[in-house]
Amino acid sequence: MTTNSVRPRGRPRRFDPDQAVATAQRLFHARGYDAVSVADVTDALGINPPSFYAAFGNKAGLYARILDRYAGTDAIPLPDILRSDRPVAEALAAVLEEAARRYAADPAAAGCMVLEGIHCNDQEARQAARGFNIAAEDMIRSYIAARHPEEAERLTDFVSTTMSGLSAKARNGHGLGQLLATARLAGLAIAQAFPGRSTT
Repeated sequence: MTTNSVRPRGRPRRFDPDQAVATAQRLFHARGYDAVSVADVTDALGINPPSFYAAFGNKAGLYARILDRYAGTDAIPLPDILRSDRPVAEALAAVLEEAARRYAADPAAAGCMVLEGIHCNDQEARQAARGFNIAAEDMIRSYIAARHPEEAERLTDFVSTTMSGLSAKARNGHGLGQLLATARLAGLAIAQAFPGRSTT
């Protein structure tokens, strides 16, 4: 008979992957994709590199998981805003104002994670961010085209470009007041895209 205790097989997980994604999201959002190293992530999560690679594959794999989470928790809720029962111009203006509010909500992690991610140096991560950006643009374009097909392309470009500018300005320190002023001015411009016609 031995007095040695029997050790369980395998190593228990030292971290919760979902919680790890939430923690890493704050890190990426605050610093930007390129400025965060795998060592930064493993230090923040309290894990070693083998555990990181086993869970996420690589840094871009973690980023893809973060984008999935961001889309479900922190991204602009386009389906809730782009409703068929509200005028198109009003809805698009509301999208821009909501973008301003969300981009300025946390000064330590300002801007849009997706829009900032499409400028990173890692091709795999950049493509992941572009996928989310294209999906959002397609939703806006389809919403406009349902009632004003002739305006869909140029207004989608205008809204997308304005959102990119709002994100960049938020990253550069612009506060909510400045961002909202820009968003509201853009909303007035959108309303002028329908001269002499109903904006419904």
